[in-house]
Amino acid sequence: MKVLLLIESLTSGGRERRLIELVKGCESYPDIELGLIVFSDRIHYKEIYDLDIPVTILKRVPKKNPKVFYRLYKYSKEWKPDVVHSWGSMSTILSIPTTQALGIPLINGSIVDAPENLSIFNKDYFRAQLAYPFSKVVIGNSNAGLIAYNVPESKKRCIYNGFDLNRINNLESNENIRLKFQIQTAKVVGMVGSFSPRKDFITYIKAALNLLATLDDVTFLAIGDGPQLEECKKLVPSNYRKRFIFTGIQKDVESLVSIFDVGVLSTNTKVHGEGISNAILEYMALGKPTVATTGGGTNEAIVDGETGFLVAPDSVEDLVQKLTLVLTNDVLRTKMGKAARNRMEKLFMLDRMTEQYITLYRRYV
Repeated sequence: MKVLLLIESLTSGGRERRLIELVKGCESYPDIELGLIVFSDRIHYKEIYDLDIPVTILKRVPKKNPKVFYRLYKYSKEWKPDVVHSWGSMSTILSIPTTQALGIPLINGSIVDAPENLSIFNKDYFRAQLAYPFSKVVIGNSNAGLIAYNVPESKKRCIYNGFDLNRINNLESNENIRLKFQIQTAKVVGMVGSFSPRKDFITYIKAALNLLATLDDVTFLAIGDGPQLEECKKLVPSNYRKRFIFTGIQKDVESLVSIFDVGVLSTNTKVHGEGISNAILEYMALGKPTVATTGGGTNEAIVDGETGFLVAPDSVEDLVQKLTLVLTNDVLRTKMGKAARNRMEKLFMLDRMTEQYITLYRRYV
């Protein structure tokens, strides 16, 4: 069976990581032949070239150039996929003429977030509604996302992200990580994410500064890059800059997470609702409790009070309270970390995700 995957780019992001993981998972299925089309040349995940999948770049230059529809049609007619699986709202729209003309089932995988109060004027919501009639099934990585985008009951399907445990083999030693970033405190708190409007690093930083005034043995890490990075750096006074470290983009994120005592995901719910966050799965895989903003798919990943804590949006006070509770209670922290790892193994394993996708592909061939 031939499956053609379509995605706008392979920049550093959750859906892109999920596609990479699926390609890895499909290597265990010799009857599945994958092809990948990327509609730009932005490739962050260079590892895609080491996997057993042909990668074709069909750049949209300019973005509204209609020739891309024909180029996709021509490629598909020659390669003859049994199924087309789109991974974003625009790649779904681009696939519709081809799948309709050639009679190829379209698996629509565009639902990856769960915004509150979506407007019909939101471009992703509009594209989603436009594509539903042409989609055999619409996949979201959270039930909250499927609800937010008002996916028809008969077509919606939730498939959670799958984590590849091989990613946490052969990690750099904790000693080397601490030496590299000059971390001398006993405890470490970290947040992984992009410095963009969707993430609320500002609340995280304010909570950290509040905690540093009372806890003298904690270092805070902020891992990632983005347009708001410099603004966020200015929030940290000079006397705390050794205790609040901005690492920038790190290829070996898992090695940094391994030194965390607690992982944080602070979300700006005014503009974004999380699907299933890959950052949270990284924390869980490494047995770390998570303190995260309530809402969207985060509430499906975290069991409040068991694998971590959910906190109110924009609430520095709530975040400080929950972090203090976890950092000062070793028994609770260990218990939550074990529960988080167990939950990940139950719901968010790569084998489970891959099997669900393969079953879905076969249903429509």
